[in-house]
Amino acid sequence: MNSEEKKYQNAQRKVRGIKGFYIHLTTYILVNSLLFLINIMTSPNHLWFYWPLFGWGIGIVINAVYVFGFGHWLGSDWEEKKIDEIMN
Repeated sequence: MNSEEKKYQNAQRKVRGIKGFYIHLTTYILVNSLLFLINIMTSPNHLWFYWPLFGWGIGIVINAVYVFGFGHWLGSDWEEKKIDEIMN
């Protein structure tokens, strides 16, 4: 495999990760909006919708860190460096 093919595969993996994140985020927004409406319509005196909002929100943040590599501690650059380190 030459370097162009490797670059293409890395870019393809990155794009799939970004697409997956946006699907995850959209699902999060839609489902939690629905849960909010159900909560307000059925038991407005007892709010529970924020529990799944918070719990799932943690997953969204972790997913964003992984996909976008904030701080480079989970990004693809780190992966490539670690692979090179282990191979050598």
